[in-house]
Amino acid sequence: MGTYNIPRNYGGETRILYIFSVKSLITTALGIAIGGIFYIIFKMVLLEKIGIGFLIFFGVLGYIIGALKIPTIAGLPITKKIGGEPIFEIIIRYFKYKRNKKIYTYTNTKEEE
Repeated sequence: MGTYNIPRNYGGETRILYIFSVKSLITTALGIAIGGIFYIIFKMVLLEKIGIGFLIFFGVLGYIIGALKIPTIAGLPITKKIGGEPIFEIIIRYFKYKRNKKIYTYTNTKEEE
């Protein structure tokens, strides 16, 4: 009997430099770009160390938004509905809601036995 390779659906989430997916690398770069603006402003007023702090802060914030998922915590009722979803998708859904004042979500109505 032969063996067959079954393709896996990575959904565009290949890893770069082990910790970065494509999405987290892009959001980290955007965070560093925003922090770079603050760095330039603070460097002009001779507060370079504060500018570096902003650069690091926004870079880490960009990574968190792009890479992490909301954990499911039994004690918090809101995490039962959004647990396991990436933070990036929750932010996108929030902005769509603010724009349209409607939100559409799909839930699994089947009961597991």
